Amino acid sequence: MKYLLQNMKFVSFFFFLIFFPFYIEAQSVYVGKSGSQGKSLSKYIYPEELKKLVENPVDSIWIIDVRSEKAYANGHIPTAKSFPAGTVKSRLNEIPKNQYLIIYCTVGANAQIVSKILKKTGYRRYINWGGITRWKWEKETNN
Repeated sequence: MKYLLQNMKFVSFFFFLIFFPFYIEAQSVYVGKSGSQGKSLSKYIYPEELKKLVENPVDSIWIIDVRSEKAYANGHIPTAKSFPAGTVKSRLNEIPKNQYLIIYCTVGANAQIVSKILKKTGYRRYINWGGITRWKWEKETNN
């Protein structure tokens, strides 16, 4: 039995070593994808640069959290506006096309889905920042 447990630990560790890099890569696959006029937002891809923006907001740049309302309430990047991915289509009238948009979610996939919606409806000034897990600093809560 002891031998079996040791082998199971080894096999588990082996799979962790093999698949963990793919898990990390999958989280960042969409980071930096931008609209045709969103390339100027590229400097904010670095978390430290986004932090500077949060500390000194610019009126023409919105940070948009596309996670659920509950996730947003439990902790979001300060100054971010909540537009859950499932509501974006019905709320496009609330997002001006002349704003620069930094979009994030949990790992970047929903932000990419929202980016595609924005692109199809004529938005060009956006970038997928990726997931909130990249934000190392204190989060703002609505609790």
